Amino acid sequence: MGAGHGHKLHYHGHSRVHGVPAHLKLVTLVGFMLVVVATPNDWYAAFAAYAVVLGAVVAASRVPPTYLARRMVVEVPFVVFALLVPFVAQGPTTDVLGVPLSVPGLEAAAGLLVKGTLGVLAALTLAATTEPDELLRGLQRLRLPDLLVQITGFMIRYLDVVTGELTRMTTAMRSRGCDPRSPRHWPVLARSLGALFIRSYERGERVHLAMLARGYTGSLPDTRVQPEEAA
Repeated sequence: MGAGHGHKLHYHGHSRVHGVPAHLKLVTLVGFMLVVVATPNDWYAAFAAYAVVLGAVVAASRVPPTYLARRMVVEVPFVVFALLVPFVAQGPTTDVLGVPLSVPGLEAAAGLLVKGTLGVLAALTLAATTEPDELLRGLQRLRLPDLLVQITGFMIRYLDVVTGELTRMTTAMRSRGCDPRSPRHWPVLARSLGALFIRSYERGERVHLAMLARGYTGSLPDTRVQPEEAA
């Protein structure tokens, strides 16, 4: 059922946070994020308390802060959007370095940045302290539909395969004088991404046919070794 290998987000360790059952960590993460999102933007003391609690969990997990910081790049789109909010929001304005900015927009941007940072950091901490197969078993224990658990498992399993193929395609493009970051070559990049999508779809079809040929009936067998068997 699981990915069958470690994931790039996971940090191997034996801390207390690593040892907490995955389903409890999932419930805690969802509850934490709901509380953070529901907190009004001007409750700064509450956000400071959330940050302290989250920092304590990170410290207890013994995951290096630099390890999480490098993966916080996923938050960049939220940061860009938050920086644009004060320029487009309505309401009273204030001058910041000579630039008129919306006061409600500044408050909304600050709230978005704080909530987004707390949520991303909490999710990365979960990923860093939980093996993919443990995460899937935790979803099962929480009674998530089995089909969704299977889809998540295959997504984790083949994510590295697809990203690896994208890396090889990008390398081939660069070797032919095509710079994917240049707007002039974006049409080539778009065609390459379309080809990657088709290849991934066809790979999924082949995998599904192979599963059917091996007796797949809608559920995967439990391949975990039971304690008495391991003994």
